[in-house]
Amino acid sequence: MSNGIEKSKEMTRLAIEAIEDKKGENIKIIDISEVSTLADYFIIASGTNRSQIQAMTDSVDEKLGRAGFPPKSIEGYEEAHWVLMDFEDIIVHIFDSENRLFYDLERIWRDGKDADIEDFK
Repeated sequence: MSNGIEKSKEMTRLAIEAIEDKKGENIKIIDISEVSTLADYFIIASGTNRSQIQAMTDSVDEKLGRAGFPPKSIEGYEEAHWVLMDFEDIIVHIFDSENRLFYDLERIWRDGKDADIEDFK
């Protein structure tokens, strides 16, 4: 395995911990490394309200930033219906339940491989 994938896995592990710390729901990891050059992993999670979604975003930003992985960009924070956090090697999507159903990234990225969250712990 290359160092790039190991780095992506470490980033994914940290992001999952940060999301779980703030009680994120329905966390899903999609390995898109073989179907896209965007990133190695998509992490998709749901929050129940704006405050929780923002807290999850802050937690991911802080945890990855402390580990030396600052985000390239964060979009959607103020409205907090769909926050997209681009860390280059991983992309974190945090949705409210309505927008998660509407955009259905799991279906759009079905060519990627579902990754088991336990493999990152």
